[in-house]
Amino acid sequence: MSFNLVLVHPQIPNNTGAIGRLCVNAGATLHLIKPIGFDIDEKAVRRAGLDYWDRLDLKVWESIEIFLNIMTLHVMHTLLQQKQTDPILMQILKRVIIFSLEVKQKVFPKIF
Repeated sequence: MSFNLVLVHPQIPNNTGAIGRLCVNAGATLHLIKPIGFDIDEKAVRRAGLDYWDRLDLKVWESIEIFLNIMTLHVMHTLLQQKQTDPILMQILKRVIIFSLEVKQKVFPKIF
């Protein structure tokens, strides 16, 4: 089972780059929740020397709510296919690690 690392409103490019490298080496998916405090277009990535960035399984989301809705649907689909008995929230937590190290304002929905 692969895992997912989620950065909510990342602001520091060096932190995101290091976590991206970790994801490449671990075979994990990196999810970035907008707004992002720096550019991640091809030119910016090349200029920063992130030569591994093209091997990164990267997904960028418009909001935490959209990400959580899609992840919940994905987990429910997996549960139906594998006939899992764990609660849905436990299945999500087994697959997702959410970081909000740099967030100063409230960005999480009321379930958090």
